[in-house]
Amino acid sequence: MSDVGRNGIGIEAIGVYCGVAAVGVPALFRARGLDEQRRDNLMMQRRSVALPCEDVVTFSATAARPVLDTLSEQQRQSIELVVVGTESAVDFGRSTSTYLHGLLDLPRTCRLFEIKQACYGGMAALQTACALLAASPRPEARALVVAADVASPMRHTYMEPSQGAGAVALLVGRQPRVAVLDAGAYGCHGYSSGDGSRPVREQDVFDVDLSLLTYLDCLQHAWADYRSVVAGADVVGSFHRLAMHTPFPGMVKGAHRSLLRRLRRLPEAEIEADFAERVAPSLTYPAQVGNIYAGMLMLAMASMIDHTPAEGYRAGLYGYGSGCSAEFTSAVVLPGARARLAEAGIARQLAYRADLSVREYDAVTGETPPAGVADVKLDPEASDKQVGGRLSARGSAVLAGIQGYRRDYAWLGARP
Repeated sequence: MSDVGRNGIGIEAIGVYCGVAAVGVPALFRARGLDEQRRDNLMMQRRSVALPCEDVVTFSATAARPVLDTLSEQQRQSIELVVVGTESAVDFGRSTSTYLHGLLDLPRTCRLFEIKQACYGGMAALQTACALLAASPRPEARALVVAADVASPMRHTYMEPSQGAGAVALLVGRQPRVAVLDAGAYGCHGYSSGDGSRPVREQDVFDVDLSLLTYLDCLQHAWADYRSVVAGADVVGSFHRLAMHTPFPGMVKGAHRSLLRRLRRLPEAEIEADFAERVAPSLTYPAQVGNIYAGMLMLAMASMIDHTPAEGYRAGLYGYGSGCSAEFTSAVVLPGARARLAEAGIARQLAYRADLSVREYDAVTGETPPAGVADVKLDPEASDKQVGGRLSARGSAVLAGIQGYRRDYAWLGARP
């Protein structure tokens, strides 16, 4: 494949927020009486925990604000689209982007909407933003794309240790400094599948075995569709790195092994070496956060960039969402991207989280207001105190309360 033009539409900056609290996966396994032998298959270490005053809006805003704070006023005014990919929306009518727009004080000349297709929502939001910017008559136009979710704990199941909370914000425009998608290079696969759904915000329903099979099936066929568009593409030779939607790192390792066995019939030792070289860098952050659904591919991509010393390379990207919809695409990670992403301090953020005991984790998640409640009094300061002032130290968006179904948001602490 030929290299893409550096002036194409792409990612200018990335912001990440995965909370200020976490629980250890080994502790969760012990407390729930889960089979320790299955923990190795997850390849998980910690998982992020949302506090009672946090939801998908606050995660999105806290991820996005440091990115926007680097812009001049003229650059802020160039943002003409705010789109959020999520399945954790707080309102059946209003999109998450409208709440986000208000918290971030963005210009009123914005398109505001939300995309929902399970974990594929983040990829869909990014592709939609790139297409709309390409159609814009304003060469300086930008988009704020946020992929975010807050998982509802499936207590006492093997999914619970891998469920997370977080948001990834992407500033997209014609002055990319992080990555540029290969224009027209994508392959899709989708159909109606009963592998997963969220009938209400507080309940995830998964057929684990069917979900695994559907993920693998979509990976194979999305790749086949990509190859029908990009002549000569090779799953090994064409990409310096691979990043995939990561329900848990062990699932990605299995998917990579299955794909290379099917397509290349490589010996196991070569498959293992290829995984360590090209895929493992994308799994460092997911192993510390857990599944943030629509934001998972973007978090894996950020992990890949942060843990790849090379400058200027092509990466294969696989997005998947239950139900199901999938896409394999590719992007060129630009020279200097690693230094640009280092400004987000993702590793430092993840290390900064307060470690909760399982008892504290159960108490915190048990206090989250259910969807559709009319009136709730919340105490963000008390939550902040519980995590040693980490919310206010960072400068975080919080849900201050709900009155007559109206959700009131505020900023807690200093600006980052």
